[in-house]
Amino acid sequence: MRITGYRTLSTVQEWGRPVGDANGVYPDGVTSLPIVVVETDEGITGVGFGPHVEIERIFAAVEGEDPRAVTALYDRMLRQTFKAGHAGQVFGTIGAIDTALWDIKAKAAGEPLWRLLGGRDRRVPAYASGLDIGLTDDELVAEYQVYARHGLRAAKLKGGLDIDRDRDRLCLVRDVLAEAAPGQRPGLMLDVNEAWTRKQAVRHVGELERVLDLIWIEEPVRRWDADGLAAVSRGVRASVATGENLTGLEQYRPLIAAGAVDVVQTSAVWGITHFLRVAALAHAHDLPVSPIGNSPAGLLHAATSVPNHLVSELQDLHRPIGVAIDLHVEDGAFVLGDSPGLGVRVDEDAIGRSTRTPGGGTAESPNVRPERAGRRLLAGADGARPLLPVGVGTTANHRRRGP
Repeated sequence: MRITGYRTLSTVQEWGRPVGDANGVYPDGVTSLPIVVVETDEGITGVGFGPHVEIERIFAAVEGEDPRAVTALYDRMLRQTFKAGHAGQVFGTIGAIDTALWDIKAKAAGEPLWRLLGGRDRRVPAYASGLDIGLTDDELVAEYQVYARHGLRAAKLKGGLDIDRDRDRLCLVRDVLAEAAPGQRPGLMLDVNEAWTRKQAVRHVGELERVLDLIWIEEPVRRWDADGLAAVSRGVRASVATGENLTGLEQYRPLIAAGAVDVVQTSAVWGITHFLRVAALAHAHDLPVSPIGNSPAGLLHAATSVPNHLVSELQDLHRPIGVAIDLHVEDGAFVLGDSPGLGVRVDEDAIGRSTRTPGGGTAESPNVRPERAGRRLLAGADGARPLLPVGVGTTANHRRRGP
C-alpha cells in the first residue's frame, strides 16, 4: 500500500448560540473545521481534522510511502519542516495527516483504532465544556442541563474577565450538576485562556476557592511561562492544567521540569502520535493527561490505550456539517463504536451544499489576543474587551462592570 495523494476540505460547526472565551466571542456560533483526506493506491482513505497550512511541503515527506509506517512518517514530517519550525498551524497540518494515516492503518487491519492501539475499554470519561462565556445565566443553565442529561458530572467554564461573574456562573453550573446526581460532588474547572498575570491568577483563584472546590484552573498565565505556572500551582489548591497550545515534546519538558503543570493537556488537532508521546512523557512523571478540542475522535481512540488518561473534553453534542462519527455519549462518557479506523465518514456533497461560513479571524475572535490581556488592573475593568457586542446575550445584572 502506498500514499498517492490528498484532498482538503473545510466545513463548519453550528453551535446555535454564541461561543468563545476571555479573548473574544463568535456571536453567531459558527466555527470552522478544516479536514484532510489522505488517499492510497488501494482505495483506502484516511480522515484527519486540522489545518492545511504548508500541506504541499509536508505531504512530500509521506508521498509514495506505506501509510502503515505511521510513527516513522510522523518524524519524517517533523524533519520536513526542520528549518522553518513545526509550531502553530504547521504542527496542526502534521497532526491532521498523522491522524489520517492512523485511520488508514486501522482500516487496513479491519479494526477500530482504539482496538488497534491496544485499548481495552471503548468508554472514555468526559467533562462538559461549553465555550460559554457569552451566555446569559438562563442560557448557561439550559446548556448544562443538556450535558447533565447525558450523564456528565464535571464541567469547565470559560472565564477570567469578571471574578464575581465567574463565581456566580460556576455556582449555577454546580447546582445544575448536583441536582442531576444527588449525593455526588460535581467537578468544576475554570479556563481563562492566558488572561492573567501570576499574581492575578493566585489572587483570583484564591477568591473563588473561598466558596468553590475547583479541580483545575486552565491556562492561568501564558502557555510558556514555566515559572509563572509553577507559582500559580503552589499558590492555589486547584491543579494547574495547560498544554493544549504546546507543540512538540521540547515545549512540555521545561514545564514538567519546573513543576508547572498538574494536568497535561494536548490539543485534538495536534495528532495521535503527538498525544501518545506526550502521554508517555507525562506518565514518566506521574502526571495525568487530558485531550482538548471539539473534534477529538483520534485522541479519544488513543486515550483508551494510555494508563494516565484522566478525562476528555466534550464541547458540542452536535456534529459538524457533513461529518458523521461512530461514537455516542452516555453516562458521562464517549462510547466509541466498532467501525474500522476512526469511524469518521465525510459527506463531501453535504459540505459542498452548505452556505454557512465561520466568523473568521476578526478582532473579536477568540483566536486574537486582546491588546490589554494580562494588563488589567481589575478583572472586568480597565479596558477589557466586551464579552459580546452590545445587545447580544447580555443580562441586566451581568453587564460589564466599571473600574
